[in-house]
Amino acid sequence: MDEDGNDAYPAPKSGMADRGRRVYAANGCVYCHSQQVRADYAASDIDRKWGERRSAPRDYIFERPVLLGKMRMGPDLSNVGKRAPVEDQNAPPPSSTSPASGGAAAGNAPPASGNSPSATAPSTSNPAANAATSADVAVGPNGAPPPYTAAWHHLHLYSPRSITLDSNMPAYRFLYDKRPISGERAADALNLTGPEAPKEGWEIVPTYDAKCLVAYLLSLDQSHPLKEVKATAVPPSPPAPGKEAK
Repeated sequence: MDEDGNDAYPAPKSGMADRGRRVYAANGCVYCHSQQVRADYAASDIDRKWGERRSAPRDYIFERPVLLGKMRMGPDLSNVGKRAPVEDQNAPPPSSTSPASGGAAAGNAPPASGNSPSATAPSTSNPAANAATSADVAVGPNGAPPPYTAAWHHLHLYSPRSITLDSNMPAYRFLYDKRPISGERAADALNLTGPEAPKEGWEIVPTYDAKCLVAYLLSLDQSHPLKEVKATAVPPSPPAPGKEAK
């Protein structure tokens, strides 16, 4: 907090997001994705829209251990939760028959293979609550879920190449259950088309761990402004009198 007891940031993760963090670490996501936006004078992370400012020690106060990552085979995820579009409260209910076709459509670059996030507005709603809701949400261009929504993350985790053909991310299908439809189709069943679609009478639904992992991804947001972080690089100090700069 600041000196007045306000501006409390960050907050510890709890519930589904906390469990999702453990799922993230257990499945090796940390080996291909970082969670550290470097300063603009040291890298082009901010130009790539991975964050609005560099990461700071304060961002990781409650992280045990800190998942900074080892490399970037996929883009940085420090602010992937902020990339989700704002949900339209007045939007009509989604259709359960809307296809979630893949393809490398513009703006659908996934965290595993693209360098630029969607140009959609950031989400201001509860990330964990978003992830726990139906994966069958309103669809974007070509019938695919809007990028970085809970439905998009589930589709990306189950079948990365249904979104981007050249993605090198492994498919985490063991986090999803294939089961016969009992009565009506489940609200959180994935909308798969083509060879990825289950046979008639069957559906693919996320397990609890899959929902927790998506809740964790939607909770990642380091956009909170910090007084201790300068927006631009500080120019070097002039050399002392009588000394030449080396």
